[in-house]
Amino acid sequence: MATSALYKTYARADLSFESGEGAWLNGSDGLRYLDFGSGVAVTSLGHAHPHLVETLTGMAGKVWHSSNLFRISEQERFAERLCAATFADRVFVTNSGTEATEAAIKTARRYHFANGAPNRYRIVAFEGAFHGRTMAALAAGGTAKYLEGFGPALEGFDHVPFGDFEVVKAAIGPDTAAVMIEPVQGEGGIRPFANEFLRNLRQLCDDTGTLLVLDEVQTGIGRTGRLFAHEWAGITPDVMAIAKGVGGGFPLGACLATAEVGDAMGPGTHGSTYGGNALACAVGNAVLDVVLAPGFLDRVAEQGIILKQKLAAVVDAHPRIFESVRGEGLMQGLKCRVPSPDVVLAAREAGLITIGAGDNVVRLLPPLVVTAADIEEAIDRLDRAATALEARELTKAGGTA
Repeated sequence: MATSALYKTYARADLSFESGEGAWLNGSDGLRYLDFGSGVAVTSLGHAHPHLVETLTGMAGKVWHSSNLFRISEQERFAERLCAATFADRVFVTNSGTEATEAAIKTARRYHFANGAPNRYRIVAFEGAFHGRTMAALAAGGTAKYLEGFGPALEGFDHVPFGDFEVVKAAIGPDTAAVMIEPVQGEGGIRPFANEFLRNLRQLCDDTGTLLVLDEVQTGIGRTGRLFAHEWAGITPDVMAIAKGVGGGFPLGACLATAEVGDAMGPGTHGSTYGGNALACAVGNAVLDVVLAPGFLDRVAEQGIILKQKLAAVVDAHPRIFESVRGEGLMQGLKCRVPSPDVVLAAREAGLITIGAGDNVVRLLPPLVVTAADIEEAIDRLDRAATALEARELTKAGGTA
């Protein structure tokens, strides 16, 4: 690979993409790839979606950016639509998921400060979580490998084991501001929290005056077959961070809150130069045009069931390579018996883009517009990749069965 002037923070594949359409990408190597990574759950409507292209092209000749010193009609419309479709009454628009989670943390702490309890600043978070790369988001995630080398972690976060309700209950004290949780841990290995756990957590927060903060950066905007994953449990949060799929590939995120909580963030308490500019919010509105259309999410849920069933068959056919499949909707993970990076590489060699995750899991995150034919082709390529890995494993073992 040629020397690059970029920071060496990514272990990049020696491959770039020239164009794409739907779930397909055309590589710089002249090959065609089926994209079941979606840029880590970002390109929710696939590549070159006509409505997004038309919207972005149309906005290019208008005002791109004016700053939040002025009203931005596209931003106001974007916020109003998010509120109409969710629990929320207030929205702060950001450029990214980590900025959305940062805003969520600040909102939770500021709410208690504004209500006469400045001591309530601690956040209970879960082991295996990933909330972003800023110092607060890293501290919330608590993963040692992401914190290493950056000095002491930001104080004020208490980590509890995945899914252990009694430990969560014991962790909430007089200084606790909020519990922060991903309904399905993405980077942590596609680990869904049980609906009953989420319902109990909502009740616990109500009983203790603690805010429930949901990180739906990866799970939101239809990824699991509902607009947001928490809807499966029949609950609502007090604060929620979203991003990734809401921009369809354009940098965009948001922090959503109830009026009671969001109004604690008064003038000067937070800000963003780029966040919510007209160009980004026009694209966000175009994504919502598609995702909120009647029947769209029903189709996503149906395709998710098909994908999970077919992945289960791949697991059964290749027990040397895969242990299990887990996930919701079009957010599926394969727990591997061999190193997951080997599976990601073998899949890419077979023309299928996937994404690694924690817990030795490979993520499959196709665009929400994926077709049945795309899924069939992906399964065929994954099967070929697993077969190639089996052959390599046998060679390592000296050819024994």
